[in-house]
Amino acid sequence: MSKQTEKIKELVAKREQARLGGGEKAIEKQHARGKYTARERIEMLVDKGSFEEYDMFKLHRCHNFGMEKKQYFGDGVVSGSATIDGRLVYVYAQDFTVNGGSLSETMAQKICKVMDMAMTNGAPVICMNDSGGARIQEGITSLAGYAEIFERNILASGVIPQISSILGPCAGGAVYSPALTDFIIMKEETSYMFLTGPKVVKTVTGEDIDAEHLGGASVHSTKSGVTGFTAKTEEEAMEIIKTLLSYIPSNNREEAPRIESTDPIDRKEDILNEIIPDDPNQAYDMYKVIRAITDDGEFFEVQPKFAKNIITGFARFNGQSVGVVANQPAAYAGVLDANASRKGARFVRFCDAFNIPIVSLVDVPGFLPGTGQEYNAVILHGAQLLYAYGEATVPKITITLRKSYGGSHIVMGCKQLRSDLNFAWPSAEIAVMGASGAVAVLCSKEAKQVKEEGGDVKEFLVQKEEEYTEKFANPYEAAQYGYIDDVIEPRNTRFRICRGLAQLANKKQSLPAKKHGCMPM
Repeated sequence: MSKQTEKIKELVAKREQARLGGGEKAIEKQHARGKYTARERIEMLVDKGSFEEYDMFKLHRCHNFGMEKKQYFGDGVVSGSATIDGRLVYVYAQDFTVNGGSLSETMAQKICKVMDMAMTNGAPVICMNDSGGARIQEGITSLAGYAEIFERNILASGVIPQISSILGPCAGGAVYSPALTDFIIMKEETSYMFLTGPKVVKTVTGEDIDAEHLGGASVHSTKSGVTGFTAKTEEEAMEIIKTLLSYIPSNNREEAPRIESTDPIDRKEDILNEIIPDDPNQAYDMYKVIRAITDDGEFFEVQPKFAKNIITGFARFNGQSVGVVANQPAAYAGVLDANASRKGARFVRFCDAFNIPIVSLVDVPGFLPGTGQEYNAVILHGAQLLYAYGEATVPKITITLRKSYGGSHIVMGCKQLRSDLNFAWPSAEIAVMGASGAVAVLCSKEAKQVKEEGGDVKEFLVQKEEEYTEKFANPYEAAQYGYIDDVIEPRNTRFRICRGLAQLANKKQSLPAKKHGCMPM
């Protein structure tokens, strides 16, 4: 056997050893927890045979607390490049079978390398988190490694898409990297995210709580809004990532992928002509409107379980990827609150950063009143949504279906926030406030006088509300000023959006020269 052959056999053996991560027993334990290994996850996500691994033989340099005896090729993370549906991506997956997936100096270097390559080559970066946190034995070098990753998350923001999947533990400082990325997917039951764990919480506050109720997928998808998606299985998590990528471009210099559509752009939906109830206080389901106008009725929702009074997600019109923001009358009457505002603002800013047009479907009666909202800074959160729409330079089309009152009218993509096309259905009510509230303010003295004269106050107020409704609670007053470009028949909504997007295909709009704005936080 030649020396070259021996060296090749040695290489093959080392590769086999590296692919075992922490060893067969550690892999068995991982599977027993209902979790896949890092390499299994990557194979599940990317095109078959496309993964090119980097730094397979990297080793940590720590010799404290017996770590010199715990050396494994790759040092707890599998990283490299691959393709998904033929598109280049960079991916890294933490390997829990190696020292609990804890982050070392060398692991951080591996992660930073693929993040740098993603930035250089204008490709999305996908991370799979399953880690016990910082490698305590390495002390400050582990913390420095986290900071290096965070800095790259920050520099990559708005340049390339960043997607995080949480498939196991993600605690302490480790949570900041996913929080800095664009989208987070959490696996139900096996994943959690929190800054301080249940034991610390118990010690400091006396609160007795387990990891699932402190930072599980259900908590972050419904209460905090930290995660955009949850998955029952890891296979489902990978499918979510693939679907998400199909709607977004590889970087901020490209357009989103466009597909061929066989759905006619002039398809009329007669159901829309009847969907608005005669009673202005009666709810209807905005999802029915969305699915009636999008290509083949498809809609990929983001944060479906959080702040249900506003709907955000991706759809296509004539094959073009579009971000949809819609009030949901079936949830709290579609009113805006702090959570709905920040959910909408985050989504609008992502779409704007990555050249994805925004279609807004408006039916909003106002902002939710009360001390709970005011104490929760609804002013700042509402201003975030306002800022996001006003800053966005992508094509923006706004359709007002029914109510659009007061400040909530402004923050939902009005003409003055540089919306390109503003349409309204005949049922639209665009005013400072609803008729009953307006009359209560405007006619209080007259009502008092009617009462003193023995007249019917109720009949008087009804008459004044009808007068107010006739004058203001319709789209034509706004149309007279050019704030509404056209009043359209509801069943033609799809056609008007498709044609509007085609018209705006070459839109160019810039912001004043500045380092960056100071968004209300």
